[in-house]
Amino acid sequence: MQITTEQRRARIGVRHALAPTARAATPVEAADAIVALHATDAATVFLSACARMREPGVTPVERALYEDVSLVKLLSMRRTLFAVSRELAPAVDAAAARAIAARERATFLKHLKAWNGLDEAWLQRAEAAALAVLKDKGEATGSEISAAEPLLRTKITVFPGTRQETQQGVATRVLRMLACDGHIRRGHPRGSWTSSQFRWAPGEDFAGMDVADAQAELTRRWLYAYGPATEADLVWWTGWTKTAARKALAATGAVPVELHEGTGYVLPDDTGPVAAPEPWAALLPGLDPTPMGWKERDWHLDAGYRKALFDGSGNVGPTVWWNGEVVGGWAQRQDGEVVWRMFTDVGGDAERAVAAEAERLSAWVGDARITPRFRTPLEKELTA
Repeated sequence: MQITTEQRRARIGVRHALAPTARAATPVEAADAIVALHATDAATVFLSACARMREPGVTPVERALYEDVSLVKLLSMRRTLFAVSRELAPAVDAAAARAIAARERATFLKHLKAWNGLDEAWLQRAEAAALAVLKDKGEATGSEISAAEPLLRTKITVFPGTRQETQQGVATRVLRMLACDGHIRRGHPRGSWTSSQFRWAPGEDFAGMDVADAQAELTRRWLYAYGPATEADLVWWTGWTKTAARKALAATGAVPVELHEGTGYVLPDDTGPVAAPEPWAALLPGLDPTPMGWKERDWHLDAGYRKALFDGSGNVGPTVWWNGEVVGGWAQRQDGEVVWRMFTDVGGDAERAVAAEAERLSAWVGDARITPRFRTPLEKELTA
């Protein structure tokens, strides 16, 4: 059975909550639509969620992140920070975050021992001290935590004997370990919603789900949102080995289908056609999960546009979409104006739809100014 490029693009509009009639009511629904919101850049969580919400706004996203904590940030797939729904968090934790946390801890302990003569018992004392400060304060910045606990003001040497040798405070690394293990979480930012400086707050332990079951559940969610997709796409998106990806695909009962680039997979009850939504446009931010959802992207992103839209490390910048295809890029200038450039003539309807999306974006962003963490050639050019 073959699934066409047109069908895959139709699925993006519907499944990724980008067509107006498919938009989500809440930030949690928006996150679930694409499995996880990329959270390396603080602003991306808001921009990605609001691009998919019927009534976009900063307040509902802040509430989900910091008040009812219905969105949880986890260092997970591809060793990247994502915001996922609380419902999905245990699966993401077991499927990806646990293994990453174990590797992070092993590496840190190796550096502590080899470079500074500090052992695991010392790290445990430092972690307990940080948790005690947070229990007392509720929320605190890293500097506030280290100021309250002398042990966390310890200086460690990194890369001794090399040109990169330097000393750094241990608090940042200790807090990172606690966050990887779920003992603490990223709380309210210091400043506006676009700020990547934040306070730490007590976290939540999601441990307990079987790894194989968790990987199967995460794959099932991913296949529904991103399928049809290839095994290589799943390996890339999750950061798993091929063996783990194949086992997870098998556990879902995934069905092979024919795609332009080779064999893809869909869920066993998802082989039928998806009705194309109404014509739609979207302005998606840098690092948005939709353009980053597959390793193979030629079916929705012309290879000739990649140099303008990606940085040297493969991070995507802000993109303009029309009916499931990337057709341009956008940026926000310092005076607040949202500007864009089309790579091809897509017609008057598309131009008007993109202009309407730019107006919708400007309305909820208000006075905030957005500069992507990873800047790309076109974004820089548009804001010059």
